[in-house]
Amino acid sequence: MSWLSIVGIGEDGLPGLGEAARAAIANAEFVFGGTRHLELAAPAIVGTARPWPTPFSIEPVIALRGSKVCVLASGDPFHHGVGVTLARHIDASQMQVHPHPSSFSLAAARLGWPLQDVLTLSLHGRPLDLIRPHLHPGARILALTSDEHGPSALAQLLTEAGFGISIVTVLEALGGPDETVRTNVAMNFALTGVNPLNLCAISVVALPTARILSLTPGRDDSLFEHDGQITKREIRALTLSALAPRRGETLWDIGAGSGSIAIEWMLADPSLRAVAVEADPPRAARIIRNATAFGVPDLTLAIGTAPAALAGLEPPHAIFVGGGGSDPGMLDAAIAALRPNGRLVANAVTLELEAILITKHAELGGTLTRLSVDRADAIGSMTGWKPARPIMQWVWVKP
Repeated sequence: MSWLSIVGIGEDGLPGLGEAARAAIANAEFVFGGTRHLELAAPAIVGTARPWPTPFSIEPVIALRGSKVCVLASGDPFHHGVGVTLARHIDASQMQVHPHPSSFSLAAARLGWPLQDVLTLSLHGRPLDLIRPHLHPGARILALTSDEHGPSALAQLLTEAGFGISIVTVLEALGGPDETVRTNVAMNFALTGVNPLNLCAISVVALPTARILSLTPGRDDSLFEHDGQITKREIRALTLSALAPRRGETLWDIGAGSGSIAIEWMLADPSLRAVAVEADPPRAARIIRNATAFGVPDLTLAIGTAPAALAGLEPPHAIFVGGGGSDPGMLDAAIAALRPNGRLVANAVTLELEAILITKHAELGGTLTRLSVDRADAIGSMTGWKPARPIMQWVWVKP
C-alpha cells in the first residue's frame, strides 16, 4: 500500500496541477520540499510543512514510513529529480507519483525543438565540463544550470573551446509568471539579472579552431597534454576494443601516464567509471587537466606505485597495464583484484614486460598479439615508412 506521494510542481504552482496531485498534497500529514516548492503549494497544505534539511537528506521521509507523506519536486521527479533518490530506498509499490512537465519538455515546447533529437544534460550541482564531449557542430543541447551564474560560465566555456559563435538561449522560470526567454551569441554573452531557475538551450556552431571530441576511441594524440608517455591513438583504439567497456563498469588504468586510456574508457558511456593509477606527481596533475579538458572530471586518481596504490580501490571490471613495467607482483595483484569475467589488457613495450606477459600467457591462457604501426616520414627529399615501437598485447578474461 502506498504511503508516499511524490508531486511534481512547476512555477505555475497549484493551478498547473491535476486534481489527484492537489489531493495528495491536501491529504498528507507531512509535506516535504524546498522552500520555493512549499511556498507554491502552501494554499493546499493542511499537514505539517517540512523544508529539506541542510545538508540534503531523505532520512526524515524514511523515518515517517507508514504515515501519509507527500514530497514536492521540480517538474518530473524521475528526471534528475528527488524521485530517483527516494526510489533507491522505497519500493515503487509504496509510492504514488504525479509528474509535471520537466523543464526540458517546457524548453523544447518553447523553442519548437524535437526533444528526441536534443541532448538533455543536467549541470545542476555538477561540473560544467561535462558538456565538452557533446560539443559537435549542429548539436542542440538543453543544459540545466545551478544558478544565475551558470549561463555566463557556459558561454565562457563555449568560447574558450572554440564554439564562441554558438547561439545560447536562456530560458528562465519556465512555466511561471516570470518566465523569460533571451538569446545571445556565446562570445558576446552579456545577459544580466538572470533568474537562478534557468536552462540554457545551445545551438552549437564550431569555429575552425574548435576542440571537437570525436565519438570513437583513438582520438588525436594532440588533444592530450602529455610528455611522450601516452598510448598512441592507433594502439589506444585497439586497446579500448580489447577492454570492451560495458555499461556501469569500472576500469583500473595502471601506470596511466597521460590518462588517455582511462579518459577514452569514460567517454564511451556516461555510466563508466575509471581509476587512473600514477606514481609520478607531475603526470598525475596532467591526468586531472586532461580529464577536465575531455569532459570527464569524475575520473578518480590514485597517486602511488602499484601494487601498493591498488589497496582499497573498488574492484574493477577491466584493467589496463601499459608501458615498460617489469614488476610481476603488480600484475599478480591486478589479476587477484579483477572481478570474475573481467578483462585484463597489458601492452608491453620492453623485453622485460614481454617476458612476463609470455609467462602469464603460458600459465593462464588468453591471447597474445603483436601490434605495429608505420607512418610515412621524410627520407631526405623522398618519403618512406618510419616504424613506431611495436607493442605486445596480452588479453585475458578472468574465469
